[in-house]
Order: sequence, then C-alpha cells, then structure tokens
Amino acid sequence: MQNDAEQIPADRRIDTSRRVSFAPAQVFEAFRDPTVLAVWWGPDGFTNTFYEFDFREGGAWRFTMHAPDGKDFLNESRFVEIAEPTRIVFDHVCAPRFQAILRFVPADGGCQIDWCMVFDDAQTCANVAKFAGDGLEQNLNRLVASLKRRSADSRHGPG
Repeated sequence: MQNDAEQIPADRRIDTSRRVSFAPAQVFEAFRDPTVLAVWWGPDGFTNTFYEFDFREGGAWRFTMHAPDGKDFLNESRFVEIAEPTRIVFDHVCAPRFQAILRFVPADGGCQIDWCMVFDDAQTCANVAKFAGDGLEQNLNRLVASLKRRSADSRHGPG
C-alpha cells in the first residue's frame, strides 16, 4: 500500500480529521506511549490488552480490543513510518487489511489530526466503513479526553 493517501481513490479510503487544542508533539506522545494508547484506543466502551508494542519502523503492535458486549478482536500491525511529531503510518496485517496514515499538522493553537485508512479494494473499504466511520470519531473523542486529563494532571503535579 502507498503512504500518499491523496492518490488513493476515495472508494478505498476512510478519512476523518479533527482540529484539537494540543500541539503535534502532545498528540504524537499519546500514540507513542502504550500505557496511554491502551486507555483511549478504540470506539466507546472498548478496552485493550497490549501484548507487543514496538514503536519503531518495522516494529510490531499486537493487541486485543475487548468490546463492551464481550467480543474480542485480535489486532496485529507493523509500523511502516514514524516521523516525530507529525506522522505515523502502520499496516494492519490481519483481516481486515489496511494501512493507517496519521498526520498531526501544526495549526493555530494546536494541530489538525488527519487520519486515513487505506484498503486494497473498494469492497473491503465499504464493509469496514459501516462501523469504522463512527468508530474513528469516537476514537478521536477518547484521544482528546485523554489529552485533556493528561494536561490537567501535569498542571496539578503529583498528589
């Protein structure tokens, strides 16, 4: 899969973006730190168990997402590109296969998060889009809430 999502036909992509009041470095750190990532990753009500998180190009990320209804979803990915603090690309190597391209673009008072999932074919994309669009929005909501908590905690200092 390619890293340049803009050249991928729209029927093979799921895109979302959000402007947040946090610097790209803060957003990047929320992805880099597995203890933080495990708390906010996934749609509302999901929890995660991480087995491996090797945050470097070529590194593996293996985990299970636990749905509120008790179903488990095993995930395995490989990091393709890491450009601190503005870009993370990883391949989701188990079904459904896709490449995630995350960009954190500096903007007034924070950054623009651009999140793109690129699929090999339009049918897989359409199948995933039935739940992933809302899921990505919920993921971003949880990310922002996590960043707000971390920001408040750092202002107040230790206990």
